[in-house]
Amino acid sequence: MNYTPEELRSICLKRAILDGYNRKQVDNLLTLINEDYTRLIKENEEMKNKINSLNESLQHYKMLEESLQHSILVAQHTSEQIKVNACEKARLITSEAEANANKLLETANQEVIKAKGKLEEIKAEIFTFKKKTEALLQAQLDVLSQITID
Repeated sequence: MNYTPEELRSICLKRAILDGYNRKQVDNLLTLINEDYTRLIKENEEMKNKINSLNESLQHYKMLEESLQHSILVAQHTSEQIKVNACEKARLITSEAEANANKLLETANQEVIKAKGKLEEIKAEIFTFKKKTEALLQAQLDVLSQITID
């Protein structure tokens, strides 16, 4: 049976007529038991309070742990998303650069073709000029050779 300190204080032992216990020793013993029991109840209550406090702290830290785990998962997901976005952006930039390079190359090729055409025109003009000049010079030589000096 669990006694409270008050119940222990109120216990009254009956005296036996013969060979009874020494009342003072029994009272001293009950006082010591009462003090120990009171101390144990107080310690037990303190331990219960401490356990409750530690359980509350444990719950708090479990919540923090869950929150941190969630944050880590969110961070991992976010980093994966950033990585995917960066790869996609890099692919788009590369595609755009290739398209621009192809456009520049096509423009340069067209200009080379135009320049070759212009070169051919100039060559043709030079050839025509050369032929006309040769014909003119030949005509001049013919005129000079017909002139006689007397």
